[in-house]
Amino acid sequence: MSGEHGLKKHFTGETATILGRRLQKVLPDFDTPGYAAQVDRRVTGLELKDRVLVLAEGLRSRLPVDYPEALELLRGTLGDELPEGRGMFTASWFLMPVARYAEEYGLDHPAESLDFLEAVTRCHTAEYTVRPFLVRHREATMERFGKWALDSSRNVRRLASEGLRPRLPWARGLPFLVEDPSPALKVLETLRADPSGYVRTSVANNLNDISRDHPATVLETARRWSRESPLPETAWIVRHALRTLVRRGDQEALAVLGNTGGEHVRVRGLSVRPAALRLGDALTLRFAVENTDTRAHRVTVDYVVHHVRAHGRRVPKVFKLSEVYLAPGQVRHMEKTHRIRKIQTRQHYPGEHLVDVRVNGLPAGTDGFELLPERAEWPGGSRRRTPRHPRPGAVRCRGSSGRRRAPGRGRPPGSFGRPR
Repeated sequence: MSGEHGLKKHFTGETATILGRRLQKVLPDFDTPGYAAQVDRRVTGLELKDRVLVLAEGLRSRLPVDYPEALELLRGTLGDELPEGRGMFTASWFLMPVARYAEEYGLDHPAESLDFLEAVTRCHTAEYTVRPFLVRHREATMERFGKWALDSSRNVRRLASEGLRPRLPWARGLPFLVEDPSPALKVLETLRADPSGYVRTSVANNLNDISRDHPATVLETARRWSRESPLPETAWIVRHALRTLVRRGDQEALAVLGNTGGEHVRVRGLSVRPAALRLGDALTLRFAVENTDTRAHRVTVDYVVHHVRAHGRRVPKVFKLSEVYLAPGQVRHMEKTHRIRKIQTRQHYPGEHLVDVRVNGLPAGTDGFELLPERAEWPGGSRRRTPRHPRPGAVRCRGSSGRRRAPGRGRPPGSFGRPR
């Protein structure tokens, strides 16, 4: 299966072999070679989720029909609990079919399945597979989430938040939480000052999800948490939870974070250089910010690159720059280097790009640059040279035609490059 990329390439007969060997420790007659061969036959051309399902189906056909008995055997594949900072995508990715097993075949056994998913999340994750139980068995599952928020394991506490994210990437949606996030917020209250950064990140991401549909609710929660829990852990959650609202220039969100006076700050002398560049080059922003008010202000300074898309329209992308304190009348000079590089999530197109500087989300200055087309490549990978035009008055060497170009012919003086 050469040529496959991403996480999906790992879910083949090799993963089946890993799971089979683990199962053989508790079920010696488990047919690992047959399981691996079946998976290899079926996964060709499938995407990640479908490959994981193939592996789960293979387990189902080889484990006892009795679901609770099968779960006890699958516990033998789990291994040790993940330590702080070690993610499932690097340490226990091969357990995705084991978690999927409970999602596919355990909905009629909610108590046993939720117990099993709690064990799974200690060494992998159950944030995706727990969501069907929230739909089918909402009351019982929400009760379990409340208990998980009080667990001694950071991985289980994280599940209490991550499993309730209304817009979790890669996961099925939870429309009832999109409409009314109060059940999730009740669980998050327990985690608002959690000692684990792993858990706090999930809580902040959950609130950030909610802010897209209920900004006023998240702002009220952020203000109340800041009053009732004046701890560094809570402050970190609040700051990261409000990031989408801050990027939108929401003045209430900025005020919660202590940023005021954006309307009194002026941007002077904004320049973006060079004026033209190619993919892989870097541009430099230079400007000054001036507080014109008689009061001091702490402001957030961001910049926005409006990338040209395929049909000529521009799409903005906000980049964090700095948070600065400005005394009355103070001027601060700022500089930032930004490289235009290839990334998997964005296709770059040539054309005029705009760059805004924003102070507390308010546009305060605009400049731009032109992204030039990439240089052509000759066969074999060598880069094609861009033709050079002669300087005015220069005599060009003979070309294949054997004719000499007359002095002064070509581009008009001053139309290309600088005079020498």
